[in-house]
Amino acid sequence: MGLQKHSKVLNETVEKLSDECSYKQLFHAYRDEEALPSGEVLEEIIDLCRAILFPGYYGNARISTQTIRFHTGVNIEKLHELLSRQIYAGLCLADTSCTSCAEELIFSQAKKLSEAFISTLPEMRCLLATDAEAAYNGDPAAQNINEVIFCYPGFRAIGNYRIAHQLYKLGVPFIPRMITEMAHSETGIDIHPGAQIGHYFSIDHGTGTVIGETSVIGNNVRIFQGVSLAGEKLPPDENGNAIRGVPRHPILEDNVTVYSNATLLGKIRVGKGATICGNVWITGDVPPGAVITQNKVTK
Repeated sequence: MGLQKHSKVLNETVEKLSDECSYKQLFHAYRDEEALPSGEVLEEIIDLCRAILFPGYYGNARISTQTIRFHTGVNIEKLHELLSRQIYAGLCLADTSCTSCAEELIFSQAKKLSEAFISTLPEMRCLLATDAEAAYNGDPAAQNINEVIFCYPGFRAIGNYRIAHQLYKLGVPFIPRMITEMAHSETGIDIHPGAQIGHYFSIDHGTGTVIGETSVIGNNVRIFQGVSLAGEKLPPDENGNAIRGVPRHPILEDNVTVYSNATLLGKIRVGKGATICGNVWITGDVPPGAVITQNKVTK
């Protein structure tokens, strides 16, 4: 009797979960030969990018100046193949009207986007070199730049962000956010791929740091753990929906330092060379060169 009752509960639960009203907004119908973007494959893609950008630190440890061209060529070829398929999956997921007739066209678009991303890797390496230098120069505990590249969570998160940001600028759906969320899970640092960040950027320690979608960060900026560049809550539109795609996060000009657990809220501007001390809540503009501590401004 108990077994029959147990079966009845299970069957009723299956019926409820199979009701279209239950899953209407939470269901994705697969089409032939289509798969969702894969977190596992994206991890492999990030590993390939790191091996290309930082040869010897990641990937084949026996790489040398004599073999670097060969190893780079192999990694680029594999990256192009894997990334093209992941971009294709993202494009198909984003386009609900996509039909099987358009698959070849979409895959061709995915390959072009993959090539466009790969073409930015030399520039990205130069940019990340400045980030590594900034982290080393800003942290007396760092023994050398090698330690920054190989060990520092802040640099690791920035690397994922730089990769994701390029894909974001190319209009690739889903994958940029997945890449930054991978770093978020690993390091506790949450950088939206849409944020704009200049060169010589460093995050010290980093756990709990949040950089929102429309944040703009200049050059030679340093931030610490627990810093939040947060978006203000905007009023809804005429239909009661959230307003999207408008600037709502802070702007940090060049040479700004923000210490731990500071919260900067809304589209405010922090002027060049300003210092925001720890545990403060900022909702207004900060003049260039100012030092803000516990809501007091000093020159």
